[in-house]
Amino acid sequence: MQAIIMAAGKGSRLEGLTGGAPKSFVEIKGKKLIEYNIKLLEKYGIKDIIIVTGYCCEVFEEFLKDKKQIRLIYNPFYEMVNVLGSFYMGMEALHDDFIFLHADTLCEPEILEKMIQTEGDVILPVEYKACDEEAMKIRSKQGRLVEITKQMPLEAAEGEFIGIAAFQKKVIPVLKEKVKQLLKERKFDAYFESAIQYLIDQENFHIVPVPTENAFWAEIDFMEDYEKAVAKIPESLTSIFK
Repeated sequence: MQAIIMAAGKGSRLEGLTGGAPKSFVEIKGKKLIEYNIKLLEKYGIKDIIIVTGYCCEVFEEFLKDKKQIRLIYNPFYEMVNVLGSFYMGMEALHDDFIFLHADTLCEPEILEKMIQTEGDVILPVEYKACDEEAMKIRSKQGRLVEITKQMPLEAAEGEFIGIAAFQKKVIPVLKEKVKQLLKERKFDAYFESAIQYLIDQENFHIVPVPTENAFWAEIDFMEDYEKAVAKIPESLTSIFK
């Protein structure tokens, strides 16, 4: 199994914490966000890790120079594209079942474990709750996932996709083709979930939302996200370094 981590962003909304370093170098309990994600993947035997960088790429190169199993792929257009563009830069390195995640998102080990153990072509962890405008919202119909988008009306949303997902390798050719198509259409501000929506619409794949069931996860976008994560990060996540 492989993993691909999106780590191109600057994190301008957290400049007070980053000190000019990449967003994923923000620390919680003495460890960088990127360290948590790498260590968590390694805990479950995932060592073939691709990290797509952008802002301050040389900082990643220096920090990870001894991690020979980690491949860094630079996205020179990171200021002009959204996450979909960064995925495009790294997707040619994918050839096996893989985990997709953002470098600024943390999750408790049980979420990753549940993803790996759940059968399906695409596994999407979802926190079922009332959502806000910023959430990547999901909606189902007759038990089948039918929509994933930020633009969904709040009253229609069932919960929030946490931004970490598992894909079977059989999905890769179709996923790559859709990502290329979206970028050919100059949808440079598109989220990666636009490609997931295409997989949903095809109805050829078994796409399974799995509930987080109160397990910890956090996306660190704003200072309040950081403060909340510092206060609530569980021992099950910090102990992966022991």
